[in-house]
Amino acid sequence: MAVPVEEAIAALSTFSLEDEQPEVQGPGLWVSTERGATESPIEYSDVSAYRLSLSEDTKALNQLNVLIQEGKDMASVLYTYRSCVKALPQLPDSMKQSQADLYLETYQVLDLEMSRLREIQRWQASAASKLAADMQRFSRPERRINGPTITHLWSMLKLLDVLVQLDHLKNAKASIPNDFSWYKRTFTQVSIQWQDTDSMREELDDLQIFLSTRWAILLNLHVEMFRVNNVEDILQVLIVFAVESLELDFALLFPERHILLRVLPVLVVLATSSEKDSESLYKRVKINRLINIFKNDPVIPAFPDLHLSPAAILKELSMYFQKFSSQARLLTLPAPHELPPREAQDYQRHYLIINHIGAIRAEHDDFTIRFASSMNQLLLLKSTDCADIEWSKEVKGSMYDVIVEGFQLLSRWTARIWEQCAWKFSRPCKDPVPLESHETSASFSDYEKVVRYNYSAEERKALVELVSYIKSVGSMMQRCDTLVADALWETIHAEVQDFVQNTLATMLKTTFRKKKDLSRILSDMRTLSADWMANTSKSEPELQSLQHGGEESKANFFYPRPVAPTAAQIHCLLFLIYEVVSGGNLRKPGGLFGNSGSEIPVNDLKQLETFFYKLSFFLHILDYTATVASLSDLGFLWFREFYLESSRVIQFPIECSLPWILVEYLLESQNAGLLESALMPFDIYNDSAQQALVVLKQRFLYDEIEAEVDHCFDIFVSKLCETIFTYYKSWAASELLDPSFLFALDNGDKYSVQPMRFSALLKLTRVKLLGRTIDLRSLIAERMNKLFRENLEFLFDRFESQDLCAIVELEKLVDILKHTHELLSKDVSIDSFSLIMNEMQESLSLVSFSSRLASQILSEMQSDFLPNFILCNTTQRFIRSSKVPLVPVQKPSVPHAKPNFYCGTEDLNSAHQSFARLHCGFFGIPHMFSIVRLLGSRSLPWLIRALLDHISNKVTTLEPMITGLQEALPKSIGLLPFDGGVTGCMRLVKEHLNWGKKTELKAEVLRGIKEIGSVLYWMGLLDMVLREVDTMHFMQTAPWLGFLPGVDGQILYSQDGGDSPIVNLFKSATATIVSNPSCPHPASFQTLSKQAEAADLLYKANMNTGSVLEYALAFTSAALDKYCSKWSNAPKTGFIDITTSKDFYRIYSGLQIGYLEETVQIQSNNHEELGDSVAWGGCTIIYLLGQQMHFELFDFSYQVLNVAEVEAVSVTQTHKTDKSPHFGQGWEALLEAMKKARRLNNHVFSMLKARCPLEEKTACAIKQSGAPLHRIKFENTVSAFETLPQKGA
Repeated sequence: MAVPVEEAIAALSTFSLEDEQPEVQGPGLWVSTERGATESPIEYSDVSAYRLSLSEDTKALNQLNVLIQEGKDMASVLYTYRSCVKALPQLPDSMKQSQADLYLETYQVLDLEMSRLREIQRWQASAASKLAADMQRFSRPERRINGPTITHLWSMLKLLDVLVQLDHLKNAKASIPNDFSWYKRTFTQVSIQWQDTDSMREELDDLQIFLSTRWAILLNLHVEMFRVNNVEDILQVLIVFAVESLELDFALLFPERHILLRVLPVLVVLATSSEKDSESLYKRVKINRLINIFKNDPVIPAFPDLHLSPAAILKELSMYFQKFSSQARLLTLPAPHELPPREAQDYQRHYLIINHIGAIRAEHDDFTIRFASSMNQLLLLKSTDCADIEWSKEVKGSMYDVIVEGFQLLSRWTARIWEQCAWKFSRPCKDPVPLESHETSASFSDYEKVVRYNYSAEERKALVELVSYIKSVGSMMQRCDTLVADALWETIHAEVQDFVQNTLATMLKTTFRKKKDLSRILSDMRTLSADWMANTSKSEPELQSLQHGGEESKANFFYPRPVAPTAAQIHCLLFLIYEVVSGGNLRKPGGLFGNSGSEIPVNDLKQLETFFYKLSFFLHILDYTATVASLSDLGFLWFREFYLESSRVIQFPIECSLPWILVEYLLESQNAGLLESALMPFDIYNDSAQQALVVLKQRFLYDEIEAEVDHCFDIFVSKLCETIFTYYKSWAASELLDPSFLFALDNGDKYSVQPMRFSALLKLTRVKLLGRTIDLRSLIAERMNKLFRENLEFLFDRFESQDLCAIVELEKLVDILKHTHELLSKDVSIDSFSLIMNEMQESLSLVSFSSRLASQILSEMQSDFLPNFILCNTTQRFIRSSKVPLVPVQKPSVPHAKPNFYCGTEDLNSAHQSFARLHCGFFGIPHMFSIVRLLGSRSLPWLIRALLDHISNKVTTLEPMITGLQEALPKSIGLLPFDGGVTGCMRLVKEHLNWGKKTELKAEVLRGIKEIGSVLYWMGLLDMVLREVDTMHFMQTAPWLGFLPGVDGQILYSQDGGDSPIVNLFKSATATIVSNPSCPHPASFQTLSKQAEAADLLYKANMNTGSVLEYALAFTSAALDKYCSKWSNAPKTGFIDITTSKDFYRIYSGLQIGYLEETVQIQSNNHEELGDSVAWGGCTIIYLLGQQMHFELFDFSYQVLNVAEVEAVSVTQTHKTDKSPHFGQGWEALLEAMKKARRLNNHVFSMLKARCPLEEKTACAIKQSGAPLHRIKFENTVSAFETLPQKGA
């Protein structure tokens, strides 16, 4: 069924093509060569239709406009001229025979450049002649032509400004005469073979004179002006017009104001250098007015990196114009570098933006509010069908006023930047402070002194803020171009029609009724601009009400129409108002509206003046887009052609580029209010590229800008990502700080992070840069993915350079990084943290169970932890042995990184490191928790199996060593006798254990047993942690699965054969929803129910967990089974073998008593090398071999303790009658060590009995989750109890 067109259009109108991208850039400029409306595409050809005798004036005006455009092109050639000689190759001595060919090639290259200079020479001569002739036409006493019009005066001033700029550029460019000298030299060499070169030589001499003579263009213009007729009158008119315009400053935009400031000194010099009395000028314009203007603006912007000074121009021109040299008051004006310190300080307060930024900020805020309000009113008006005419006129008039104010604000703000730059160029930094350590004061270029080191941090901030204001207001006005066009045109139409139909009608009836000449002019004004058709569109009732409206309704009523006047109409109106006021008398005293000698009443004169200046501004309003682009153009901040030449470099580094300086300041200042404007300075590059292509028309300049932009934008993205990453990292680290730690601090605020808004920048998908559109969001996401990977790589590298105790710090830093990822993921689409983690751990493969971190932990345990750490059983911690290891562990150095790879800021780094230092001196339960959380259920089983394999390998390694110790034992070792006391027992033990030659072997066996004990105790810590984790997991899942904990830790089902609560919940919810007929997608809910059943099965399968320690003991027992025959021989007689046994318990007993004896020696620190792990390793092997009772009965240290107890009793009895010395004198420390060892051994045996009963021991398998699973039952070795004689047997 076809949809009606109206409905389709209505449906389409509901779609929005706008996205959420914020506007943080200036208006986009496209490379375009279209002409603006103010250039008058029809070149005033419709002026003749108004029969005002302005055809000759219009013809001259068009000619001047053509010359102005040509002059601007010539100025572009001169400004962008770069020395060709520097690029010419130098021939080596071996190629001197090719000198002639080189001269010819050089001549051909330079001739092309010199032809452009000759063209400039010819053009300036022609332009000076035409300008002088044009001025002379208006200076004849018998003048019969009308004019000059105001537009004509402006054209004269603009052409004179172009000539002044050309002269200034020619004087400033040292490369031009340098290239010319080479050109002349090559011409002399190559012209030897030519014929008839006299004309070429004359042309060459003329060009040389032109280039070598300072102010040659102005001198030629002076000659042309006063060749036939004096032009003092028109010069004085131009001076009066310029002075009055500058003083009123009503309708001037900053380019026009700068033109007047540049040409005014030249006009004064030309006007006072004529043959007539120059004092006539000061009768019309007081010299104090000129001096005030020159003093108010001692520096005038001319080119991006060139400035003019009125005082310097006047002083320099006085040497060429002798009559002007008598103007002492003008010549005593100080140049910028001659200003006294106090005056310079005053001027600095005027020029520097930092002194005005507060007022500018208030203007910006007020304007944006009123602009938005006016736009809302206009949109409301457009949405209203039958709006009241008066309300409509008021809304559109308000919009027009706001637009005019916006243009004036943009003009003032951009002018401030121009003038501050000119002031900075005129006052370079005298004592720059090096920003880099390798820089010296002698290495600073002139450009660095005027740009890089000439702006303080506060000045950069103010400049960035003002650039942002200009670009934001410009963008705001540019976007509403089509919305406000009709309102602007209607308002202009209404202003013109109200003036010509009502105001002029009143004047004709009153003031000018008896003045026929003036009445004719006013009638002409009404004829050429009145829109009488606007009065005929009213309905009959409205006409009748207007006719009977009384006296107040006599004024003509007209409907405003969006029909703006043409440039020619405005030009004619300006001329007619000028004629009415001045009466065509160029020598009229005072200014244009000075009312000096005029018969026009003040009120009428004021009305004419107001409308006159409104007309002047209409052209800017009508050419809306071009005006906004011109007033917000800041491309001049990049250009540096004059300083490139004076510094003799190809191009300056980006550190000297003002746009990049502003971007860098924004990123480094961390100013939350300005950071969203980070892209605004890049609009300077857009503007400069537009100027390079369209205005200067130089491709090489665009290529240089493009190269700098490419480089700067890459650095910008990198630094911006670093800033964003640092902020989010600091935010995450601050949130993860212990609240009690912050509460206890007096200065806890320094650990808080000031909020910054990156959301606007993170939403940008269309950044306009040199005609390209860049997805900044994707670039940031790509860079962030790289930063997270680099950060994880650094954390792993740092952990690999430390010992295992740093695992807690690693987990803390990884948690901070993970939280950073979580916070940042809300604004940027980046890879999941688990993916990044698996990628950096090299565990992406489905068959990869060993991660990088697990491998490093295993390597660290084998190479450092197990050999060099000792166990403290009391504290359940491993600590590093104070004894230097036999083989020092070689580790990589700690990698260096920026603070943002730790916790973001220095303060947060120190806070978190203070917590990390609490865990860096030991290894215990907190470290085991960190290992479990970091490795997870995938890599932890691999680590457990690798450590158990290490136990198996260590047992295999110990087997030959144990055999060697067994062979060294005597054939028979009996029980220690009681009659010898402790001393006798110890002497007998030393005689029996003749291992003196096997010291190294004993040490190796003890270290091996110690490592086995360390691994088993490590497994015990892991088992404790896993049980706590499993308990928490059970508490979280049991209510959903229907589980209940039993009496003995067993899991009971609360559901009798039924489904679990989670399955019942989803089944009932699905049944209820599907039963509803309006259910849109029942299949999706049924799928949800099936997924709940799958989750139920998955979680139930992980509930039956075992013990890692039990599995480790079973694995160790299995590893010992291979050596059971050698280490645990069953007695042949069935009775305990007391004297000839060489089982493991006997070996360990000898090792233990020797180890204890060495421990108590003053010079020995054996215990600090082995710790309590030896007891855990030895007792576990003894227990698993079934030798616990044998060990407890026949251990040498236990027998010594028994002897010591008996001896103590006997000594106590004899002590009552005989005061003999205390028993066992000298053995107290050893006996105490033996008691401590016995207590530790008993503790180990009791734990082993509880966790691994010998009667029914179980071997386990490790599930993927890391939990043991009971799998195989097997018989163990014969218990010692079975071989002992039973009581009563």
